[in-house]
Amino acid sequence: MKQRLTAKEEALMNIFWEKGDLCIRDLVESLPEPRPNYKTVATQVGFLEDKGFLRRRPVANTFIYEVAISEKEYRGTAIGDVVSRYYHNSYASLVSQFVEDRKLGLDELKALIKQIENQK
Repeated sequence: MKQRLTAKEEALMNIFWEKGDLCIRDLVESLPEPRPNYKTVATQVGFLEDKGFLRRRPVANTFIYEVAISEKEYRGTAIGDVVSRYYHNSYASLVSQFVEDRKLGLDELKALIKQIENQK
């Protein structure tokens, strides 16, 4: 998946990832005030469908939209893109950056090592 989400698209996807299948009307009602109009949201949902993030299925006289790409899959791809672009495909360099910037402490690093050892 090479498609990236805009900030507005990601906000909509966060609602889908949290709530599951929705029609556009229910999606609009889930948005914070001031809510964009129905047509604006429908256009954005169309973009998400075109990018492959959503699928639609007809139900009665409307469409229900469902997630086509999980949040975990999207986040993993986004992180992979950052590692590729800024850390020469080295996840160790990324973790090292967090340690150097004091954003990852010793206890957290030990927990990560334990998690890796338990996966073997």
